[in-house]
Amino acid sequence: MDERTRLLRNVCEPIGANVYFAPEAHQRYTALGLDWASGYFCSRGASLGRPGGLVVTAAFGVFNPALVVPAVERGWAITTPEDILEARYTGAVASLRRLLGEPDETRLRRAVELLLRGLEAADAAGHPLYAGLRSLPFPDDPLGQLWRCCDMVREHRGDSQIAVWTVAGVCPVEIQLMMELVMGIPLKSFSRTRGWSTEEMDAALDGMRNKGWLEGDAFSQTGRDLRERIESDTDDMETPIVDAIGSAFDDLITILRPWASAIYSAGIEGGGYPGGPDAIVALGGRPAP
Repeated sequence: MDERTRLLRNVCEPIGANVYFAPEAHQRYTALGLDWASGYFCSRGASLGRPGGLVVTAAFGVFNPALVVPAVERGWAITTPEDILEARYTGAVASLRRLLGEPDETRLRRAVELLLRGLEAADAAGHPLYAGLRSLPFPDDPLGQLWRCCDMVREHRGDSQIAVWTVAGVCPVEIQLMMELVMGIPLKSFSRTRGWSTEEMDAALDGMRNKGWLEGDAFSQTGRDLRERIESDTDDMETPIVDAIGSAFDDLITILRPWASAIYSAGIEGGGYPGGPDAIVALGGRPAP
């Protein structure tokens, strides 16, 4: 386990992924005529061009194609990759400005410099969403640059983790159910939002028990070891990024940590990111009163 790669994930996640919860982004997708699913799948997938639903399913990893394919078809019948990428970018930056105000530009530029130093060492091979983002024009706005860098860090790790769990013989619905166990939330709750039916999830859970990964509705030791090995192997694939940042890594975390905590503190109801007190404490901060 490389704790640096997980810490980098923790501070970049709310900055990069806040776009998925930002009302500013959803308002722009609605203005294009898109529903939630079409807006999500097409906006995130548009860095790949105009991908079909099965391509988006493969790149995102954990979704049921029965949910993704029709949503992508609806989206591309209404909008273009150029329009939705613009909506995604402007919505993300507007949300960060609302949540963070106007961050100190010197610190912003330093964070972007260090993130880019790490991302230059990131391999694009086998990382489609990261490669797609790298192919886009780099923003001029320092806050937009920060968002793009954090989005790239997030997608690179996500691409790496998909590679790891597929090699381990885990299928999409299984890794999604494992995530619920890791997070300590009720089984079959969040996975339902990924398009999996009760019947599909029940069949997957039975299969996981037969493989020895579960005992009842909890991880067996074998399953716990497997899930941690997936995370650890993902860490190994992300280590070149933090190695390239080098001795300035702690400086980067010091800059990013208060911004990440502010976005976590806002929560979904405040147009932020659903990290909650546990995420803030993990960053070394205190939950909002």
